[in-house]
Amino acid sequence: MTLRSEAGDDHLVDQIIADYSVADIESAVRAVLDFARKLTATPGRMQPEDVEGLRREGWDDRAIHDVVQVTAYFNYINRVADGLGVDLEPEMPPGEHST
Repeated sequence: MTLRSEAGDDHLVDQIIADYSVADIESAVRAVLDFARKLTATPGRMQPEDVEGLRREGWDDRAIHDVVQVTAYFNYINRVADGLGVDLEPEMPPGEHST
């Protein structure tokens, strides 16, 4: 399963890959992506207001929990792979693959 196969809109997927913050996506989806980006880049700056912002966008506690778990897992596994020098899978393009 890929974003491209799930979205069914190559143009939208290209927008999201280029810069999700200006892509034509729903505000609730943008809020989740902003949350995940902040959790990834500056985890020490997370505040209760970040969770409240997701709730205001309609996300329930289960969905918020899932976002935190998935974001944390991908950050963890990317750091393990980077730390061990694991090569990218052949279908993954080179470049910025982790943060």
